[in-house]
Amino acid sequence: MSQTAILGAGVMGETLLSGLVRAGRRVDNLLIGEKRPERARELEERYGVAVCSNVEATRKAETIAVVVKPQDMDDLLSEIAGELKPGQLLVSLAAGITTAFIEARVPEGVAVVRVMPNTPALVDEGMAAIAPGSHCDDDHLAEAESLMASTGKVLRIPERQMDAVTAISGSGPAYIFFVVESMIEAGVHLGLPRATATELVVQTVVGSAHMLRETGAHPVVLREQVTSPGGTTAAALRELEIHEVRAAFLAAMEAARDRSRSLAAGS
Repeated sequence: MSQTAILGAGVMGETLLSGLVRAGRRVDNLLIGEKRPERARELEERYGVAVCSNVEATRKAETIAVVVKPQDMDDLLSEIAGELKPGQLLVSLAAGITTAFIEARVPEGVAVVRVMPNTPALVDEGMAAIAPGSHCDDDHLAEAESLMASTGKVLRIPERQMDAVTAISGSGPAYIFFVVESMIEAGVHLGLPRATATELVVQTVVGSAHMLRETGAHPVVLREQVTSPGGTTAAALRELEIHEVRAAFLAAMEAARDRSRSLAAGS
């Protein structure tokens, strides 16, 4: 099997590494680019994977996953560009960095795939969207898909939709955590111990998500099953409508999309 390098061993980089190992990738086919000696030793001991410089990892691998902060992407590309060759696959997990930005800084013919992951990848429940650059073929996309499938689900999209994806699934976990936090605080306000409120809310969210995925039913149908005419749920939903929660979610996601656009333009 061809070698895969992961450049950047922060939280998401290690998440990708651990997912690939659990998915059955042999550690002798994986390379990690990491400059910090202590972090390198930690990864070597934990996974038995080879850790080397970014340049060496790029030279040896057919697929390079770049998992660095957006502000570090330009420097990293300058560091490894001399080792990249046409036909190699570069998979970028850096938010807001376009394929055009990367392609302008690497040799002609390097295949680039842009990925928008999210943090539930930490528990193998991630939602990643992938978009091809101008030199990608189906094999490149399939390899990028295989990488991200090790940490959850993967969806192929055109790059023009990436800002909307960032607003929905990239930032989405924060919205869910915000709702959970708000429901827990409401439970405490209604007289429940915080631990009780937390357990009730977290399991309700987990169970509701499973219902959505397992039944395939439209959320409106599932909501109506809980909502008896004139009952407690109907009273609560009426308050959410009065406070225009739907409109607030739309405005929030439009703001996230617009911020994603401005970051991409800035890159």
